[in-house]
Amino acid sequence: MDEKGKRLQELEAMMASPDFWADKNKAQELVQEYQSLKEGGTGDPHDSGNATLAILAGAGGDDAEDFARMLRRMYEGYASKKGWRARELHANENNQGGYRNVMLEISGANAYGRLKHEAGVHRLVRQSPFNANAKRQTSFALVEVLPTLVPTDKVELKPDDLEIQFARAGGAGGQNVNKRETAVRILHKPTNLSVHISSERSQLANREKAMELLKAKIFAKEESERLATAKGRSIAATTANEWGSQIRSYVLHPYKMVKDHRTEYESSNPEKVLGGDLDEFIDASEKAGSA
Repeated sequence: MDEKGKRLQELEAMMASPDFWADKNKAQELVQEYQSLKEGGTGDPHDSGNATLAILAGAGGDDAEDFARMLRRMYEGYASKKGWRARELHANENNQGGYRNVMLEISGANAYGRLKHEAGVHRLVRQSPFNANAKRQTSFALVEVLPTLVPTDKVELKPDDLEIQFARAGGAGGQNVNKRETAVRILHKPTNLSVHISSERSQLANREKAMELLKAKIFAKEESERLATAKGRSIAATTANEWGSQIRSYVLHPYKMVKDHRTEYESSNPEKVLGGDLDEFIDASEKAGSA
């Protein structure tokens, strides 16, 4: 019997146990893994669950921050097409409606399994709307994707390793600022990883969500480093490539094209892609096993 068949048998035996639902969160995770395997999935228990997607503007100033806005619209459009729910967790917006960074929670069947293929650096080439001469501008944005269902109990956060800050949650330019400091930013000093959450109504709820996501980030970093070591790659090089490795280019001028550099898949209709038509790109990535 292959590994998939063995794992299905293991899961069926666990699900038949009378105390299977004693731990509801763990039981739900195993049920999702079982369903994913039965439907021909990978066996990765995270694939069938929800995802947290962050977009960070890179080099390019206002153009890069506007590109982050375009990518947010693209992923919200994709989520809508898939029947998923997209919820803002935090947004650092500029005065032009662009984003320095924005984080979304994408809820739906197989959200992480699909969106994990979008992680990496995205590149935009166009005539800049922020330049009086409409010069061609190249800008960049980094997309990070984390699974919601991660064994965060394996990640220990020591109080001395954390720097916790509180701020007022509000929109661009200080609009709609709450009187209370409900937004929470937590920095994990040993890894320099941080999470900023402002979507919840109370400081306590934002802090709990931030801690949950910080654990997920640390877990993902440790997994990435473990895989890099197993494959004989330098951990330092893997970290450096976070911004150095482009996965996709969106060219709006002087011609129109979207090209995925991992699979060589192309589209001559960038407006359609930026509107959320991503399935063909993700399908090509899944077939190539590039995620």
